[in-house]
Amino acid sequence: MADNPRLDRIVLEARRNAEAREAGYRARALKLFPWVCGRCARTFTHANLQLLEVHHKNGNHQDNPPDGSNWELLCTYCHEHEHSKLKDSAGRDAPGNNAAPATHNPFADLKAKLAEKKPG
Repeated sequence: MADNPRLDRIVLEARRNAEAREAGYRARALKLFPWVCGRCARTFTHANLQLLEVHHKNGNHQDNPPDGSNWELLCTYCHEHEHSKLKDSAGRDAPGNNAAPATHNPFADLKAKLAEKKPG
């Protein structure tokens, strides 16, 4: 078989990409923990592993200790539920988060603006 430099480069790049992924926190978490959702206890295999997500317990995605103490594996549904506790469906802070209320009122001068446009 002839030497194919293009194929060699593709294989080398694929290996480098795989090594970079392995160094990522998801790959590390999947090596550390059993493939079970920490909330609903659903088990995962290679066939459905894409539905298992890493949840950062303290909410900081930059906090990735090597021992995985800030991570837990959650299925996609439980992970979404966990994050929905922090935000409502419109993306606003949930009650109890003490977010500052909005101060802008887009309709404040509506009546005056409409009166200006009336032919008179």
